[in-house]
Amino acid sequence: MEFIQAIPYPVLAGAVFCFGLAVGSFANVCIHRLPRKESVVMPGSHCPACSSAVRPLDNIPLVSYIFLGGKCRDCATRISPIYPVIEAATAILLLAGFFKFGLSFDFLVYAVVAPALVIITAIDIEHQIIPDVITLPGIILGLTVGSYTIGYADSLLGFFLGGGLFYSLAVLSNGGMGGGDIKYIAAAGALLGWQKVLLVIFIGAFLGSIVGLFQIIVQKKSRKSLIPFGPFLATGTLITLFYGNSLIQLYLEYLVG
Repeated sequence: MEFIQAIPYPVLAGAVFCFGLAVGSFANVCIHRLPRKESVVMPGSHCPACSSAVRPLDNIPLVSYIFLGGKCRDCATRISPIYPVIEAATAILLLAGFFKFGLSFDFLVYAVVAPALVIITAIDIEHQIIPDVITLPGIILGLTVGSYTIGYADSLLGFFLGGGLFYSLAVLSNGGMGGGDIKYIAAAGALLGWQKVLLVIFIGAFLGSIVGLFQIIVQKKSRKSLIPFGPFLATGTLITLFYGNSLIQLYLEYLVG
């Protein structure tokens, strides 16, 4: 620990950012393969168009995309810009977490949760699913970490409250709420506790309503158009991780008291 404290803060921040880029690169693999039920380990990275293996020098996050001009070296097929966006977004999120939590247990947990939220958001936008391979381990992680950080009673209450509310909505709406959303919010509740999971739901619903109204008024979409809820829940979770205590305190002081 003394060795880490001796490292200049800008160097640590740079290391976290570079680590975030590497994690973002792996997130891209998960985003592409998990909906297709493919292994995220084997085979190695390859071009989706020509199946050529990606060379190590062409697999450097963000940098390789720029030097290759956004194209495959072998077949010159254009590579989607979503790949560097995911890498940069993951790196920025981890850097923000480092600034907020420092090198602490909270940051360690955040470094697992934040990339998972990026993966969930991208997959849900494209495929309208939140894979069980993320949410089910997330429930275990939430209950384990939550029992340590907020107490097992609050963790269990958050798990049952979040999952129970969304399950009830799914029943009442005749399937309007997906199973992935139910498992996700149960995991979030286990990690954050009952008060903060309600905050996640409120923020997610608020943001979802704004986007839904925009689509109806501006894009002329039907009220029945499917809007994936995962990205809004992920955003609500991030906001709660950073500002949950302050927002709850603000609510108690000015709206309740």
